Amino acid sequence: MAHFQTDTNYYLNPAAPGRFEGQVPDLPVEGEVPHHLKGAFFRIQPDPLFPRMTEEDVYFNGDGLLARFDFDNGQVRFTQRYVETDKLKLEKAAGRALFGRYRNPLTDDASVEGKIRGTGNTNPFVHGGTLYALKEDSPAIVMDPWTLETKGYTDFGGRMKGQTFSAHPKIDPVTGNMVSFGYGSSGPLTTDCTYMEVSPQGELLKEVWFKAPYYCMMHDFGVTQDYVIFPIAPMVSSWERLQANKPHFGFDKTLPVYLGVMPRQGDAKDIRWFKAPNQNACHVFNAWNEGTKIFFDVPVSRGNGLHFFPDLDGSPFNPMEALALPTRWIVDYASTGDEFKKVTRLSSMGGEFPRIDDRFQTFRHHHAWWLVADPSKPFTKGCGPGFANIGYKNMTNGYESVWWAGEEYHLQEPCFVPRSKDAPEGDGYLIVLADNLVANLTELVILDALAVEKGPVARVKLPFRLRSGLHGNWVDASQMPAA
Repeated sequence: MAHFQTDTNYYLNPAAPGRFEGQVPDLPVEGEVPHHLKGAFFRIQPDPLFPRMTEEDVYFNGDGLLARFDFDNGQVRFTQRYVETDKLKLEKAAGRALFGRYRNPLTDDASVEGKIRGTGNTNPFVHGGTLYALKEDSPAIVMDPWTLETKGYTDFGGRMKGQTFSAHPKIDPVTGNMVSFGYGSSGPLTTDCTYMEVSPQGELLKEVWFKAPYYCMMHDFGVTQDYVIFPIAPMVSSWERLQANKPHFGFDKTLPVYLGVMPRQGDAKDIRWFKAPNQNACHVFNAWNEGTKIFFDVPVSRGNGLHFFPDLDGSPFNPMEALALPTRWIVDYASTGDEFKKVTRLSSMGGEFPRIDDRFQTFRHHHAWWLVADPSKPFTKGCGPGFANIGYKNMTNGYESVWWAGEEYHLQEPCFVPRSKDAPEGDGYLIVLADNLVANLTELVILDALAVEKGPVARVKLPFRLRSGLHGNWVDASQMPAA
């Protein structure tokens, strides 16, 4: 029988699989959880249920293990279940792994040829009372937001013809629509992409097809009231890479960056592609437009920011070039040239996993938070120097602050929670999971969003460690369907 190889990077703490399904009814709290917080924090982690077919692989190649933290009257309850994908069901029936390396169907067992390889492990997203488990290389998976039971993949009543649905949809606060996209829409490594909008009732309103300048990891995008923005950065792949059993993606230093801008009421013929020199970008703070001028805020690094997807030319990983700095790209849809109009650095605090007050998506935001990497801070041997800080910036007056979790900690993506549904922008809390890599335990930390430097309002203690996750979202109790 196969066993997890704990002496490989893929399975070392904090990358060791957790595989816990169940519920903890009342988590202990240090401090006080605000009693007016009523709702659920959904988050997800890649967590392989079975030992993989190869010892070395990228961390992302794990089954989606979805958790819900329920907040009510100062108490927090924890529930976690696997996303029962087609892949996981097949492996459970076989009692072993059948799917090979990350996004490489050439390494799969012959018995699963042609099956959907999606893991549903990147982002849990609630829209119109429906919980979606999302992974960008496959369709969206529908789950019950209360029981976390998996209902299966959706093509939105047969209207979605593309094969993929982004892990980073946005909600238009005016229409209530979920705005999303797909890449590799007609199959792996293809340049075909789709832009979609889904109503609060779950109806797919549009699916616009277009082609990207080249195939790449188009992980996130931007939405304004009038435009959608598609960033094309040179984290690329090819069938030759997969045949050589290399990591799916690699960074190409020779390619430019593109920013595709499409009017939301337009189609492929209306896209304009703006171009900038080689650099890298992954996650997006937000985007908005003032007339035809588009503002796109994103952490940008000079070079490859992902060490597990090495440079195509074999260059060693460069941590200084990998550091992503919050940046504002500005382009004008009505301009005659194809160059970026302006590039502005927003902060010298480098990091990733940017968040805003999501109620203000598509409009100009005035507050932003992100995980900060600060190698000048001390860290316990074997624990860093990773993301142990949360940075905050007031985009109006330039004020910045930071909270350092401590030398034993690694922080997961933060999530903003408004103090109330009608609270001013930024008035609320940040929720962030803090992994103590010495005690091997995870805490849910609650911070005052506009005063992160003051430290936690409360620490909610889990009795075990959660594997480092990818994304999470807060859902107010009023937005949850009847149980």
